[in-house]
This record gives sequence, structure tokens and C-alpha cells, in this order.
Amino acid sequence: MTDPGNDVPIFETTAGPCPAFEVFAPAEQTLPIVFCSPHSGRAYPAAFIAASRLKGDAVRRSEDLFVDRLFDFVPQLGAPLIVARFPRAYLDLNREPFELDPAMFEGELPPHINAASARVAGGLGTIPRIVAERQEIYRGRLSAREALARIETIYFPFHAYLRRILDETRARFGFAILIDCHSMPSSVRPMPGNRRPDMVLGDRFGTSAAPRFMSCAVMELKALGYDVVRNKPYAGGFITEHYGRPHDNVHAIQIEISRALYADEAQFTPSANFQSLRANLAQFVHGFSMDVAADMGRPAAAE
Repeated sequence: MTDPGNDVPIFETTAGPCPAFEVFAPAEQTLPIVFCSPHSGRAYPAAFIAASRLKGDAVRRSEDLFVDRLFDFVPQLGAPLIVARFPRAYLDLNREPFELDPAMFEGELPPHINAASARVAGGLGTIPRIVAERQEIYRGRLSAREALARIETIYFPFHAYLRRILDETRARFGFAILIDCHSMPSSVRPMPGNRRPDMVLGDRFGTSAAPRFMSCAVMELKALGYDVVRNKPYAGGFITEHYGRPHDNVHAIQIEISRALYADEAQFTPSANFQSLRANLAQFVHGFSMDVAADMGRPAAAE
């Protein structure tokens, strides 16, 4: 199904295996930046829908609504975009590969699972137990074989490609910057003063990216009129932490965008502001890339 006003696919089901990801590559990569959207997938396997206890759109509450389409212009600017096709409720790429809750599964799981993480305890492991608003996804327990198949056929191929494209970018330019693209509900817990920012940029509190790159990204977004904060309440998840290695010339920044800026959250549809936000994000990427270009050749150790 597609929204006719914005040509944005809203929801789709797949009869067969869930597709892993798509890559939108420029004719020639001219920017040392890689964009990633791991939570915007809308391809829901029919078998997954049948196994869910959630009705209608309720299973979609964990989606980063249309974030892939908000950033679909980046190949025209010279940067690749990797997009998960499957939904976050099916498998979460922003987790360790084996953050699994044994209580969810029948059968034997491998001994190296991480069952003690806070994310597993909250129901948000690699195979989530809940969607947003703490709604249980499944009618019953899943087979361990099914869980491991998702990880082998979707999680590992996605991360293998992301790692490869970052390595290739670093080899080409001398360094690489990963922008991990997400959205946040407008109902996110307010900050002091009842402040709910438009965007949150995360660099794991200064550990996943050189401070100058983070500062440039914040500056460019603020120049466009957005209320931007750093690291609170979102500092970046597994992807930012795992790939952000400034000492190895790979930098990672997570961006969270309030859905109130571009979507009707209750109806799971784009709002009238979708295209204007997309245009502003294009200005942001252009400005940020110019900042990075001006900085190219400056050693990270100068920080």
C-alpha cells in the first residue's frame, strides 16, 4: 500500500522469507559518509503476522516510520544508504546478535546468548518480545530454530554488508562516518522544562565519533531551526557503539527524529510536513558534507 501524496510505501506483507535489506548506492561515492536505516522496514512476513497476538497496526508501533524515505536522497549527493526491509518487531539490528530471552523460545539456544542484558529484560532483545507501549507480540513461544534462522539469514548479512561498506569507505577516503538514522515518538519522556527536542544526536557520550564531527552535525541542524540535543535520552545503540571507532578512523553518529515533524503517528501515515522535512534533511546532509570536506586531511588525533 502506498500513500499517494508522498509515494511512500506504508505497509506490505511477504508470503516467503523476509527480505534482509536494500542498498541504494550512488553512481560514484564522493562522500566519506554511509547512511543506515535499520528500523524502518515495512515488509511483514505473513507467518509473523499470523503468530502475533496484535491486531491491525499495533504490531507497527516499533517502526521508525518512513525514515528510509526521509533519507532516500543521499545517493544523489554521493553517499550510500543501506535500509532494512524487515520490521524491527521481527528482528532488531541495533542489538548484539544473540541478545535473547530464553523464556520466549522452545528448544535449545546456543550457550553464548546474552540473556542478562537490560534490553532483554525490557523485552527488546534481538528478537523482541514487545513493541512500544509494552505490548506483547506473540501468542506463544517461538522455536529456537526460527530465532536462529532469522539471525543467520538477516542479521549477519546486514551487518556483514555494513561493515564492508564502511571498510571500503575508509579505504577510499582515509576515514568513514556512519549516520545511523532513527525516529522517536513525540511522546518521548520530556526533558527538564517539559522540553521535547525535535532531534537527538548520539555519539555514545563522545566515544563513537570525533567531537568536531558531532559539533558540525548539531550546528547544521540547529541552523535549520531544529531543537537539537546530544545523547539524551538516546546516546546510540549497538550500531553506534560497535562501529564507532574514532581511533580507527570510523566515526558513528545516531540521529533520532521526532515523528511529530513528519508523520501522523496514530494513523501510521506521512503528514503534510513530510516533504519539507526531507528537503531540510537534504540541506543538512549537504552542509555537513561540506563541513567534512573542509576537515578532510585533518588528523583525528588533533582533537
